[in-house]
Amino acid sequence: MSENAKKPEQKASGKVKRSWVYSLAKPIAALLFKTFLPVKYHNAERLHAEPPYILIGNHTSMFDPVIMGVAVPKHQVRFIGKKELWKNKLVAAAFNNMNMIPVDRHNSDMEAMRACMRVTREGGILGIFPEGTRHHEGLMTEMESGIGLIALRSRVPVIPVYIAGKVGFFRRLHVYVGEAIPTEDLRAQGVNKDTCDQLLQRITQVYAEMHAAHTKA
Repeated sequence: MSENAKKPEQKASGKVKRSWVYSLAKPIAALLFKTFLPVKYHNAERLHAEPPYILIGNHTSMFDPVIMGVAVPKHQVRFIGKKELWKNKLVAAAFNNMNMIPVDRHNSDMEAMRACMRVTREGGILGIFPEGTRHHEGLMTEMESGIGLIALRSRVPVIPVYIAGKVGFFRRLHVYVGEAIPTEDLRAQGVNKDTCDQLLQRITQVYAEMHAAHTKA
């Protein structure tokens, strides 16, 4: 089965009921990214593909989920977030409205794992920052071990997004969308610790190459 093939139990439409918070924030952010906080997307057409798929990104600022979400034209991305973000009741209400998935980064969180699998199984888009927290360097180096397991078990394309810095007033930020990372060969070997580690190594290499290409541009 190809990366883009839909399994019978997956909803081909990929439609997820869009929350009012997401619907309100997205056009406002899109306008800002075209004016005061300029963002230039490269190869963004790769995100026009029909779901399901997993969207991964390096994490340098709190705006990163918005940057990635704006690049997806038709569908809402369901992001994973560390559960500590839910401590503030107002923030928690907004995140719950956007159907974000809280995850305990320090323990085996099977509930979050099942929620992630359900997103792709139902034909949605899952947004993940594999590093689990923000890093100033912008390179994907240390990743949460569960990411490989989610990606391989989901049996959907894994599309990388490289955010080359942070948004700033009247300072253009470049965002690169890469090709789907190959996973079929790893799944053929079985989903285990070794193949999950190999996938994480692949992701690391992809981001190193995207970073190098940006610095040479």
